[in-house]
Amino acid sequence: MTTGQRKTLRIGFVGSGFIAHFHLKSLVGVRNVDVTGVYSRKEENRARFAAAVAELGLGECRSHDSLESLLRADDVDAIWILAPNYARLDAMRVIHEEVKSGRSKVFAVACEKPLARTVAEAREMLRLAEDAGLNHGYLENQVFSTPVLRGKEIIWRRAASTTGRPYLARAAEEHSGPHEPWFWQGDKQGGGVLSDMMCHSVEVARHLLTRPGAPRGSLKVKEVNGTVATLKWTRPAYAEQLKQRFGAEVDYRRRPSEDFARGTVTLEDEDGNELMIEATTSWAYVGAGLRIQLELLGPEYAMEFNSLGTGLKIFMSRAVTGAEGEDLVEKQNAEQGLMPVLEDEAGVYGYTDENRHMVECFRKGETPLETFHDGLAVVEILMGLYRSAEIGGTVRFPAPELEDYVPPVARPRA
Repeated sequence: MTTGQRKTLRIGFVGSGFIAHFHLKSLVGVRNVDVTGVYSRKEENRARFAAAVAELGLGECRSHDSLESLLRADDVDAIWILAPNYARLDAMRVIHEEVKSGRSKVFAVACEKPLARTVAEAREMLRLAEDAGLNHGYLENQVFSTPVLRGKEIIWRRAASTTGRPYLARAAEEHSGPHEPWFWQGDKQGGGVLSDMMCHSVEVARHLLTRPGAPRGSLKVKEVNGTVATLKWTRPAYAEQLKQRFGAEVDYRRRPSEDFARGTVTLEDEDGNELMIEATTSWAYVGAGLRIQLELLGPEYAMEFNSLGTGLKIFMSRAVTGAEGEDLVEKQNAEQGLMPVLEDEAGVYGYTDENRHMVECFRKGETPLETFHDGLAVVEILMGLYRSAEIGGTVRFPAPELEDYVPPVARPRA
């Protein structure tokens, strides 16, 4: 879609939870944008979100009690879908209907990772966006992480140009578990940690392996191999802990999702060279907080990053007491001792540059680096990994059997 350049992009948020507030913090570092509306189910959450917008100086945000009201507002140009996984396709259907009917003037939509819970849902998200003529962006923040942006630029400009392209990308993301009950429920979330976090790992790895300026489709997936396990949260004491925290619907004695996943993805570049992605994710890591590890290897070089290897560290003795919080790093697990501090989580994790990129592309009518096409490609890889884990063997691409595939942990209850 092309549209005349706008001086300011006015965003409406669908969703007002943890990730929505992370996006808000990042938008402080983005020019030419206002947050003018929010819709989510609970009025008190919308009010808290609108107050945060005002406090951050991001515009005058109106609370809407329906998605239709948000879409019909005359001060909303683009929608950020940040609702839970199980609500995203329904939201996209409403957006499609309102835009196609002419009741909404919204011209762009961005969706948080993962795009959908299954290949069929992801394909429908893409179809609806394109049928409505919407510019669309896939919000995969790790692709825009500051160390990824800088590291890829250096590797491809200085090392790959003289000794050959990179051939192996490793990506790992681990923490002690999600914030909200629905993340832990396979049917609502679409799976467990593989769906929730390996979407990051496979896409940032694929991005690092892709030649700058080349389409993401220039790398063809040949085969995938996956393993899943529940290592921690089915143990009786921890299953009971989940039940106490989130209620009876999160019952890991009877209906667990995986808290560990490993995947290998074999790809082929334009010249027939074989490339590899190795990815691991876990909800069973108890350390200082969220840990992201990235590596990129080539013939005569290597790049590496660890999000907890920070320059700034704080020590607090046993005498320092206080309420539990996450003010030093996301998913912080301790309040005492020697702890790493991320001075700018929104920037390091990629949310600031991600939102800057999306805002500028939508404002100028340009196609973003990450679109719903990429979101669909990620879901295809994830479903291949789930299928591989289920059958105990390799899944080769193209894999038409994945079109209607649903991971075991996401299937309807018997």
